[in-house]
Amino acid sequence: MFADYFERKENPKIEKNLLFFQELKARIHRRLIETLDLGKVDLLSSEELAREIGYIIESLIIEEGVPLNQAEKERVIVEVQHETFGLGPLEPLLSDPEISDILVNNCSSVYIEKKGKLEKTNIIFRDNNHLMQIIERIVSKVGRRIDESSPYVDARLSDGSRVNAIIPPLAIDGPVLSIRRFGLDPLKMSDLLLLGSVDERMKLLLEGAVKTRLNILISGGTGTGKTTLLNVLSEYIPNSERIITIEDSAELILKQEHVVRVETRPPNIEGRGEVTQRDLVKNSLRMRPDRIIVGEVRGGEALDMLQAMNTGHDGSISTVHANSSRDALARLDTMVLMAGMDLPERAVREQIASAIDVVIQLVRFSDGSRRVTKISEITGMEGSTIVMQDIYVFEQRGIDSDGRIVGEFRATGIRPRFAERFKVYGLELPQGIFE
Repeated sequence: MFADYFERKENPKIEKNLLFFQELKARIHRRLIETLDLGKVDLLSSEELAREIGYIIESLIIEEGVPLNQAEKERVIVEVQHETFGLGPLEPLLSDPEISDILVNNCSSVYIEKKGKLEKTNIIFRDNNHLMQIIERIVSKVGRRIDESSPYVDARLSDGSRVNAIIPPLAIDGPVLSIRRFGLDPLKMSDLLLLGSVDERMKLLLEGAVKTRLNILISGGTGTGKTTLLNVLSEYIPNSERIITIEDSAELILKQEHVVRVETRPPNIEGRGEVTQRDLVKNSLRMRPDRIIVGEVRGGEALDMLQAMNTGHDGSISTVHANSSRDALARLDTMVLMAGMDLPERAVREQIASAIDVVIQLVRFSDGSRRVTKISEITGMEGSTIVMQDIYVFEQRGIDSDGRIVGEFRATGIRPRFAERFKVYGLELPQGIFE
């Protein structure tokens, strides 16, 4: 009866079967909750609990008197378990390591991003109330709340995935849920080389930039892989250094031993208790950091971050949303003004030019691939303009018959000024790396 559930198509009969399946599952779930002895649940191991609940659900299916084959029974058992202890219909998506984004537009429209491409799934929720229950389950686990007085929230799952939810009255067609996933085993530089995001010369340059404590700004649009690249670059930070990471929602997974992770806090229901990134950047300076990593600079904390970079806290890394390296500097300029300090334009730009050494630009292309399209060095000021020179660029030549981007990484022929710093630190770059 429910085989069509797994191959959903636009067909009234199938839609009716789907509705009946959802109602059956909801009834069994309600009866399961009534049957469970919650006092004994904590005493069982996860395997014993799954087995016992499986027996109970199977007996409830028999009592319902609905003719199901073995595959359908097993599917009902699994999905009711997901409803009881997991995130319901989202659980199969969360268990797929190839899915990078889960986008729930409403109870009957769920999209995923897989290998850089968006595609619609067959996943549906019973109704908007069912979707709302899943959202509340997510946000309550991290001590956040979502309701009409606070209709949107940022949170994270136990695996570190970032979650954003927005509900009516702001979301017109029902609750909306977006999950940005991060693998339990973060990508390494070798993975980026394999994926064609960088080439070997760029890898050597970026490795040296981190080891020689250059201040790095990673720029790119949404979903271009800024946080992923930041994680990759953090591999090269020596294990002996004390690292402070500052984020809106903790996403970075650093492998070093001496890492202190802090994240912002939204205001409570009375509008009090908010802790901003700027507050955390200021506080981090009193925590004896060797490196300060700001997950994403987006406001007045830009001023404090630049001042930290200019007062001995070199080797800092941060990300910013921007479409080009030049736009990234313009955004920093604007964000410094958001700190409320009445500073002359030239003074702000001098701070930026003095603080930032390297700007890395990331782009997500039409075929879903993500590449470093520019590695640029900031060399100083000319008048009131920040001077920047490109060291490496990616040149797109076209698109092949399979829709894949065709192009190559190219050195511009400019030898960066910081190459001399590499020698001071005892790092030798191969001959001809900038040719």
